[in-house]
Amino acid sequence: MDKVIQELKELQVGKVLEKEPLANHTTIKIGGPADVLVVPKDIQAVRDTMKVVKKHGVKWTAIGRGSNLLVLDKGIRGVVIKLGAGLDHMEIDGEQVTVGGGYSVVRLSTGISKKGLSGLEFASGIPGSVGGAVYMNAGAHGSDISRVLVKALILFEDGTTEWLTNEEMEFSYRTSVLQNKRPGICLEAVLKLEQKERDAIVAQMQKNKDYRKETQPVSNPCAGSIFRNPLPEHAGRLVEQAGLKGHQIGGAKVSEMHGNFIVNAGGATAKDVLDLIAYIQKTIKEKYDIDMHTEVEIIGEKR
Repeated sequence: MDKVIQELKELQVGKVLEKEPLANHTTIKIGGPADVLVVPKDIQAVRDTMKVVKKHGVKWTAIGRGSNLLVLDKGIRGVVIKLGAGLDHMEIDGEQVTVGGGYSVVRLSTGISKKGLSGLEFASGIPGSVGGAVYMNAGAHGSDISRVLVKALILFEDGTTEWLTNEEMEFSYRTSVLQNKRPGICLEAVLKLEQKERDAIVAQMQKNKDYRKETQPVSNPCAGSIFRNPLPEHAGRLVEQAGLKGHQIGGAKVSEMHGNFIVNAGGATAKDVLDLIAYIQKTIKEKYDIDMHTEVEIIGEKR
């Protein structure tokens, strides 16, 4: 890895950190070290980083703001690319918005609402990045990213980049083509919004924010929704009905506020969270014969 690190630094791609604890980069404050963490300064720096990665045959992983992510305790081998400050650009052209993959979803929805642009009210409480939101088709309050995305610039595993249209993204509930069929990450997105009454947009966003504060453990380290909703049922409701709110294994605890959230109650490890997830899945299966599938992305070295 020494040669990889040296070349990345020579190319001045941005921040290059060795053995960086990924607990510092996830909202649940859990995660072992990355061999190398790169925070690219711009899209070209991402491409340059990928050239080095492919040249040396090194494994690579991309993360955003770490809000829907559980990194395992042994961390991640190879190079971790964090889409952050270098990819947080935004340009508004009428009702069309071009935004970097590292841009905060909350910041984006708040900023465009003040300009009277509607379409992202649902996202006012989603604490992730635009890239992550596109990757998993993030949504809330009956809407999601697929409703507003025109196209996305994707970096694929082989280091190539390509614009994919909304149709080519193959969006469905909390999924896209990027997760399995064509693994990749979103570097930039073009969104189509709608000009509406500014005050009405801001009021709806505030309503969504208030609902989130009242129903979700926003003050505790967590990774957002742990399970996908097994429609027509809701994961949080099933966990509550099963009497699992407050159940704790190690430092991982099912939130008292919302059954679909696991919080880091102090010193939690990824193993604690995984054990708690497994316990919930087993309990729900036994009580209701329903399979609970995780929504949170779990990555890292397993052994």
